[in-house]
Amino acid sequence: MATTADDSRVGATTPTFMMRWPTGAKLLVILSIALLPLAIIAVFATLRITQIADTEARAGLRVAAAESSRAIAIELIGDMTALRAAVDALEADPGDTPSCARVQGVFAQQAFNGARFAVFGPKGRLLCGSSFPGALEVARTARDAAVAAQILPQRGLLLGVVGRSGQVTAAAYFPTDFLAELSRPSGFTPAYAATLIHGANELVLQSLARENAFERRENNLTDLGIGDLKLAMEVRTAPITSPLVIALLLPLVMWAAAAGIAWFVVDRLLIRPMRQLRARVAAFTPGEETDSQVIRALPAQELRELGDTFRALTRTVAIHEAGLAEGLVRQTKLTREVHHRVKNNLQVISSLINFHARGAKSPEASQAYASIQRRVDALAVVHRNHYAEMEENRGLSLRPMLGELASNIRATAAEGTQLRIQLDIDPYLVTQDVAVAVAFLATELIELAVTCDPAAQLRVSVKEAATPDRATLRVSSRALIESPELRDGLATRFGRVIEGLSRQLRAPLHHDPLAGAYEISIAVLGRD
Repeated sequence: MATTADDSRVGATTPTFMMRWPTGAKLLVILSIALLPLAIIAVFATLRITQIADTEARAGLRVAAAESSRAIAIELIGDMTALRAAVDALEADPGDTPSCARVQGVFAQQAFNGARFAVFGPKGRLLCGSSFPGALEVARTARDAAVAAQILPQRGLLLGVVGRSGQVTAAAYFPTDFLAELSRPSGFTPAYAATLIHGANELVLQSLARENAFERRENNLTDLGIGDLKLAMEVRTAPITSPLVIALLLPLVMWAAAAGIAWFVVDRLLIRPMRQLRARVAAFTPGEETDSQVIRALPAQELRELGDTFRALTRTVAIHEAGLAEGLVRQTKLTREVHHRVKNNLQVISSLINFHARGAKSPEASQAYASIQRRVDALAVVHRNHYAEMEENRGLSLRPMLGELASNIRATAAEGTQLRIQLDIDPYLVTQDVAVAVAFLATELIELAVTCDPAAQLRVSVKEAATPDRATLRVSSRALIESPELRDGLATRFGRVIEGLSRQLRAPLHHDPLAGAYEISIAVLGRD
């Protein structure tokens, strides 16, 4: 039979993680994986179209930003170059009127748009142009050949230069409208934003209001090459509109819908009817027959055939169950009869031993008969308790068994023996083999104590051990303290028996000679 069982497992594979999934879940996953690439391709195609539009907007912004920054840089660098030339000339000759006239000619057209300039001599005396707020301050911040810049928020830009000796300085003012018109790129139709940046200060040349919260923009930052000024420009890119959102989500919605519809159809036509059929199989009881109308209502022909096969099996199982139930009744009666006869036989043996003990000629013979009778009683106690628990098969309870055993030992003790036994037993359950060994071991240890001291007082306990499946049996008495009588009893009668019982319990028996205690670990099935 073992060989057949092994052969039936040949070729069997260990279930994988996905094999343990329900069929509906596996179907949904497979369909989702199969259709997901198509949805991803459609989404990427839509995103690619959006990226192309963004690339075109980015390229147009770069061209416009280059044109605007070039126009501003040319204008500012040209004006400041003319202003520096005038500063150098006036520094060499403070009365150089033609130099001042040339600067005025350069700024003539800008002056129409609000631009102004001023040249200051030593001690801030105005040499040329017209003074304006902040002119002297920005001029004095210039160093060497560098141009100093200062942004006046919402007003304009200040630029300053200083001569070689630092005696003559000059400043120029360019209003916001002039710079905005100057930065306007030609032929650039989209709306844009332009901002002049100097450090943490900004001058807005052209503003671009946000139309919605999902608006996207492209940015470009260009260095003008004068006074650490930078020009930042922004344009709107393709907005996130409802058609774009629908185009992005529609492939995913179609992917989910296709997988969901396929799963729904298979679940309705196949998986759910199979679950119903399985539930009927699981709820099947012997003697019950499945309703044929329920089987005919199944949507799939294959499932109806499977249901008909199950109906045929239920009839066969009902016939076999009836035969098995009848055989089980006979077997139960036979087992009870056997236990009853064994119990009666043990009682007869105990009675015969008691009968012969009464006719013994000497006290030694009476004690020998009593010793034998106690061991037979120990076996009978285990058998009676096992027979009482046989119907539930939970195991044999140690507490009532050891209590009855102690009562029998006290009842069969010799005259003049003042034996006392105290029990402290936790409600543990054990197998019959363990119970027999425990009963004999307790009997041997109690009789060993009585042999050493007829007035022995013993304590028998069963308590929890270190592991849940073990308990500790402990028999302690002052009579079991190391003594010549104890050594003689172990050497002549009890030693080999106790050692054999400990081997049967598969645990070492520990003896504490100072405390007079024997202790052993026993296997338990649980608590009662």
